[in-house]
Amino acid sequence: MKKNRPSQKEEFDVCVVGGAGHVGAPLAIVLAKKCFKTLIYDINKDALASLKKGRMPFLEDGGEEMLKEVLAKNKLSFSAQIRDIRRAKCIFLTIGTPVDEFHNPVISALTSCMDSLLPQLSDDQLLILRSTVFPGATDFIANYLSERGKRPLIAFCPERVVQGKAIKEIQSLVQIVSGTTSQAEEAAAKLFLSVSKKIVRMQPIEAEYAKLFCNAYRYVQFAVANHFYMLADQSGLSYERIRQGLMEEYSRMRDLPGAGFAAGPCLYKDTLQLVAASNNHFNLAVAAVQTNEGMPAYIVSRLREKYHLKEMTVGLLGMAFKADSDDARSSLSYKLKKLLSLHAKSVIATDPLVSDDKNLMPLESVLEKSDILVLCTPHSAYSNLDLRGKPAYDLWSFFPAA
Repeated sequence: MKKNRPSQKEEFDVCVVGGAGHVGAPLAIVLAKKCFKTLIYDINKDALASLKKGRMPFLEDGGEEMLKEVLAKNKLSFSAQIRDIRRAKCIFLTIGTPVDEFHNPVISALTSCMDSLLPQLSDDQLLILRSTVFPGATDFIANYLSERGKRPLIAFCPERVVQGKAIKEIQSLVQIVSGTTSQAEEAAAKLFLSVSKKIVRMQPIEAEYAKLFCNAYRYVQFAVANHFYMLADQSGLSYERIRQGLMEEYSRMRDLPGAGFAAGPCLYKDTLQLVAASNNHFNLAVAAVQTNEGMPAYIVSRLREKYHLKEMTVGLLGMAFKADSDDARSSLSYKLKKLLSLHAKSVIATDPLVSDDKNLMPLESVLEKSDILVLCTPHSAYSNLDLRGKPAYDLWSFFPAA
């Protein structure tokens, strides 16, 4: 197998900028699988090195199998040199817009990226924005580049996959396609019809709102469930028992989620982008943020009511932002740990999948040293876990006896 380094004359069908990340890597692998000659550009050299060896830098169902397949067929190449972007006919940009400390979109994240790409862009290229952006960002970028003498075709085609299931869902989900011109829309549509079974066409502003609506809707749903949980819990009742009962053969309530931490790198951020787009008049979203972000504080308050935390070591089970993931970005487990540290004798934590936190301890050590346990992330690895008779706070209703 060759080293997958692009030669000076090599041309590519597609380049995925940020292609070693959670959004970019699965996309690049699927594109290579669909016989597009694909280049991954990323400045994360450790992640690039892992991908070159056929190892995913993070958990992704079916990722390594397909990665090894496309590497063997020499359909996937890698570069940390930005100049190699100019060799691709189509560029996928997997950099979105974060929010700042005032909960406003950070436009400079996009403009800085465009400034770095500017020398590599040409008017015969197709630039596809893939990550979530604030409403109006696609047209903003088109104007920004045009004012600087660059007029590539520009499309916005948002990803809507569940993290860890991207390989499957990129190919199975309907893909939203939009472009700032009819030529850009047609070029993006042609590409995605080679990847997925169906596309739906929108205007860029419609596609931008569609993506934000998806994530905000899920976030608000979780907030409703968490608020129901607090109402039941404060009345000495089990929310999960009530939920299961009311859902029994009653399809109108089939979408009611269970309680749990609503976190991660997208839902919170994207909900706040809609708040900013509404000039802070999206009060329902603000209330959802207060509820979901307030869950760690609620847990601490309930523990303080029942236990003398100053005399106890609290053990946290699971630090990833969701079950069976190794991604701890924006995890509310860490917010809980910080709050508990103000009240408990000590707080220790474990996770079977997270590998980038040097303070995590083995599960056995946490079980042995803790006086009380808190299930933060319901990993399947914790199924049938022996709690050693210790009390456990279980927001998720994962442990039947807790």
